[in-house]
Amino acid sequence: HMVVGSLLLGEGEMSHKIQTVDLYLQQAIVFIEDAIQYRSINHRVDPSSLRLYRWYYSRIWQWGLGLTIALVLMLAFVERPSSLSYTSDPRFRTPPWEPPCGLTEGIEIVCLIIFTIDFATKSYLIGWEEFRKCLWLIFYIVVISASIIDWTLSLSMECDESLRVRRLIRPFFLLQNSSLMKKTLKCIKRTLPEIASFVFLFTVMIPAYSINRGYSIFFILFSGFGTYFLMNLLTAIIYNQFRGYLLMSIQASILRRRLGIRAAFEVLSCEGRGKDGSHLEKHLLFDELDKDPVKEHPPKPEYGSPILQRLQTVFSHPYITVVGNAVALGNVMCICTVLMLDSEKSVGIRDDYYMEVINLFFTLYYLLEMSLKMFAFGCRGYLSYRNNIFDGLLTICLLIVQIIIFATYGFPHPKWNPASYGLLSLWEMVRLVNMLIVFRFLRIIPDIKLMALVASTLVDLVKNLRAFAGILVVSDIMKHCYMFCFSNRNVEVSNSSMENVTINFTMECGSYEQLGYWPNNFDDFASSLVLLYNVMVVNNWQVFMDAYSRYTTEWSKVYFVSWWLTSSVMWVNLFVALILEVSSTTSRHEHIQEPTEEELLSQLHQHPHLNLTG
Repeated sequence: HMVVGSLLLGEGEMSHKIQTVDLYLQQAIVFIEDAIQYRSINHRVDPSSLRLYRWYYSRIWQWGLGLTIALVLMLAFVERPSSLSYTSDPRFRTPPWEPPCGLTEGIEIVCLIIFTIDFATKSYLIGWEEFRKCLWLIFYIVVISASIIDWTLSLSMECDESLRVRRLIRPFFLLQNSSLMKKTLKCIKRTLPEIASFVFLFTVMIPAYSINRGYSIFFILFSGFGTYFLMNLLTAIIYNQFRGYLLMSIQASILRRRLGIRAAFEVLSCEGRGKDGSHLEKHLLFDELDKDPVKEHPPKPEYGSPILQRLQTVFSHPYITVVGNAVALGNVMCICTVLMLDSEKSVGIRDDYYMEVINLFFTLYYLLEMSLKMFAFGCRGYLSYRNNIFDGLLTICLLIVQIIIFATYGFPHPKWNPASYGLLSLWEMVRLVNMLIVFRFLRIIPDIKLMALVASTLVDLVKNLRAFAGILVVSDIMKHCYMFCFSNRNVEVSNSSMENVTINFTMECGSYEQLGYWPNNFDDFASSLVLLYNVMVVNNWQVFMDAYSRYTTEWSKVYFVSWWLTSSVMWVNLFVALILEVSSTTSRHEHIQEPTEEELLSQLHQHPHLNLTG
């Protein structure tokens, strides 16, 4: 019995050691994934929590959560008042389709359930101590609760309520799910006090004035001072607060990455945890993770014939791409030459024969080039290059359009100008081919270092602008505010104004009625987007402000001025500040500091769920 007991005890210890080693491996894998994605490692690390954590950050759940956020925001276009009408002009608009009570509410409650699951999962994974420190999660559950309460009230009133509070707070779901938007919002919060002081300075300079020729001097001086000094001063103020934003973000991301790698190293050390490991091994881990991944292309097909092998070597050579770029350049030059020769001719007397022959010749060459590359690299090898996918798709599109042209208008011949058939005329289809060819010419960008650098900078700028685009979506709260405050009176604007137009044909020149700005209204969410876009780009925004102040209340001027200051003044300057910051951060990468060994160990020992003292 003692022998059997000893064996069972040994097997139990062995099983426990295996489970422990397996746990260390799982923890190390998750920490490395956190480092790759620049995520915080302050989460639960027991086996069941690790499985839940990896599921939560899986592509399926994250894509599903993103689609849910997009869906709940898109409900504003369908909910009452619905935007599903052919035109927003009240003179010609037919009654839009209104969803029955319970349809959009059913979709919304499913989205709220998904948000509740997301909140519960995230809160459990980080633990109670971290949850109490995270204000975003606390507001998350408050917003979900308020939305459910408002949803219940909406159903109890049979969807006939005049105010839906949950529409005002829906953009929070977008903010909460994006760390980049949170950082941008924090930066804007730091900038607002100085912007407020600037706006105060701007308003106290406008004195009362009367009709006097001498005041033209004031207007000239004020316009020059405001445009060339105050606006640039505002840009400088915003950039001063914005400076270092991206650099600090990069610094924090590097700290999270180094912390994740060091945590993985520590848990894999097992018995050596808590002791100093090899500095060389740690830095090797750091360097390997910072390297750009090298994509391996599938092997080329093997041909038995020496002739085919030689042809494969020729058509897989990089010079084939150079020749293709030269041919694409020649194609674009031919198109420009023919267009310049036909620029003085009307569409009716133009001869599209030469243009179509040129396009047909180059399309056949592109098809031949694509076929030869597929022969040399194989189908999988050809599709493993992004440039080839770009070329191939455009070549197929060119071929399809050419086939449609021949099927509709026959083969080209001199004085080829047949009557129009179908949706597009021959002239429009030839121009479509020209557009595709010019677009295909963009294939040369990766082969020219300067253009590739500019393109990569633009891509980085677009990535950083996603946060600003999201916050612009969040700003639709102002649209909802106006719709709730003035929607009933907005109908009166349209009706009374149209009655005036019908009865009295004399309208003030430059007014809302005389300019025919009827489609620009707050009757539904889509119309509100267009109207506020016009105000943002300062497209006769004073006309809209005058009309709504006449037919609603003078307080509407406050709304329009606030939107103009927010969108046209603040956002444009923030955009400029971001461009300057992206450019300067690119040149300041050498100033990024690596975290010290003491900082990493201190952070690891403060981990709420990881014990490294054993």
